[in-house]
Amino acid sequence: MPATINNSLEDFAGVVTGDTLSGDRVNMSDTLEDAAAWDESDAVRRAQAGDSQAFAELYEMHVGRIYAVCLRMLSDAREAEEAAQDTFVRAWEAIGSFQFKSAFSTWLHRLGVNQVLTRLRSAKRREARVTAIEDLGEFASEVREAMPETRMDLEQAIALLPPGAKEVLILHDIEGYPYREIAEMVGTVEGTIKSRLNRARRLVREALQDE
Repeated sequence: MPATINNSLEDFAGVVTGDTLSGDRVNMSDTLEDAAAWDESDAVRRAQAGDSQAFAELYEMHVGRIYAVCLRMLSDAREAEEAAQDTFVRAWEAIGSFQFKSAFSTWLHRLGVNQVLTRLRSAKRREARVTAIEDLGEFASEVREAMPETRMDLEQAIALLPPGAKEVLILHDIEGYPYREIAEMVGTVEGTIKSRLNRARRLVREALQDE
């Protein structure tokens, strides 16, 4: 994960609160040293009450996974970092609407996916685009840091997918979303999602067989 993600907590706090934590900045190594003792629900409630330090804890706990899914779907480190930051800005704005009907991580993950899909719907990304071969080395390096357990040949094959196929494969096969939810997020019908998924799986198989 880029150092800017790890070192941006103070800057991010300034974005969502209008100032910085300065001397009151949260020491996350102390705050989250014992994860078992950390109460996420309590942190969410404190953040809903306007506690920026509580939200900083939530940010530090979840930013890695949000960045990882953004990177998977966008195949661009800078865009993934921007999408992750936008996700948390949106989360800070909307955290009052979180009703504890699901895990906070699930709610946050959906916000992240929506940020990515908004970017993918832009006019430029509506053009068929394939990640350039020369960009795969940098992408592979980023993925190794964010997801060290993942096979790189598979990640590269996914990175080569055209946007419509890639987002569906990632959302269904990697992130576990059902067809219905993907159709709602993408703005199409389930039959189209299944067709795109089948195409994506076929393209990935072909790419891996060519290795």
